[in-house]
Amino acid sequence: MRVAVVGLGGVGGYIAANLTKTEHEVVGFARGEHLVKIQEQGIKIVEDENSWSVKLDARELNAADGIFDTVLFCVKSYDLQEAYAKIAPHINAESILLSFSNGVSNGDTLRGLSQSIVLDGCVYILSHQEEAGVIHKKGKVFAAVFGGDVNAAHALAQVFEDAGLRFKAPVDIQKEIWKKYIFIAAFATLTTYYDKSIRFVYENYEEETELLLNEIASVAEAKGVDIFDEVQKSLETASKLPKDASTSMHLDFQNKKRNELQTLSGYIVEEAQKLKVQTPLMQKIYEALRLKDCSI
Repeated sequence: MRVAVVGLGGVGGYIAANLTKTEHEVVGFARGEHLVKIQEQGIKIVEDENSWSVKLDARELNAADGIFDTVLFCVKSYDLQEAYAKIAPHINAESILLSFSNGVSNGDTLRGLSQSIVLDGCVYILSHQEEAGVIHKKGKVFAAVFGGDVNAAHALAQVFEDAGLRFKAPVDIQKEIWKKYIFIAAFATLTTYYDKSIRFVYENYEEETELLLNEIASVAEAKGVDIFDEVQKSLETASKLPKDASTSMHLDFQNKKRNELQTLSGYIVEEAQKLKVQTPLMQKIYEALRLKDCSI
């Protein structure tokens, strides 16, 4: 299978590096100094005490060629449409598309743009680009979760199995992606609003946190997905995290960078209005964060 990994940051870099260990043809797409380092030295993966490097066919998106059987989008949600437009000449109706970007509507976005086979999914991993050419993964957590078209999911599962990467292909993929989303959306919103870590928010604003989690679960319920049992699980997870652990949206706001406010907060407000669900806390915080957002 010919696989494109679009975006070689913490998620895409780790996946692409592991896929190079298989017989599948893997092409990674990145830009800037990160791309130059990978082209010159390969991509380096640091996993706790261990590190390893592999050669990877890495290019800019405008240097893509041929047709890809599978495209894994590992970019920020706000870059998804642009990334798709650049890779579109290199896919066909049989190509399998999957976004690992944050959010629950990426599959819908791709289906609105493409006639290819689109899977829904998410990924569990603690990793980031440490420096140009280097991806740092923390701990043993990794799980790619995807589903939708049964045959496509089976074909992609084989690719991940060949690479020795843990995966799940559940029947109810929508519930699985909402289970990840509820935690990220709530804590990205609150850590950014209070400019504090996840643990601090949990310990000092527990009632507010629980209310926001329930608002998100209410929107999911209106869309036919029951994740109310994830409210307490999310609180338990937050209570066990390191005291300084925060969210990428919080860090992006601190660094005045482009961020996923629309994906992680605005989406809930907009869907709630469409579905006539009350989310007063999310709406209040979203409006306040829009005023603070220096990237707009």
